[in-house]
Amino acid sequence: MDFYYVYTLQSGIAPKAFYVGFTDDLRSRLKIHNSGQVPHTVKSRPWRIKTAVAFTDRQRAIAFERYLKSASGRVFARKRL
Repeated sequence: MDFYYVYTLQSGIAPKAFYVGFTDDLRSRLKIHNSGQVPHTVKSRPWRIKTAVAFTDRQRAIAFERYLKSASGRVFARKRL
């Protein structure tokens, strides 16, 4: 069974900085963020995984990621994740 992950990263140098993403390989994706290959996250390295939610349905995972990146989703993430 394949899993798709929606994850929240927290910066090690700026603890109030968070990043939300989607992947099917969580460990590899974290390495990519911490190696500086993602322009949006390069300045706040190192990152650690704060939350990861696994989905078996790719479309639901993508929809949840979009929600977390919305204004109401950011409020939800701050309170619940």
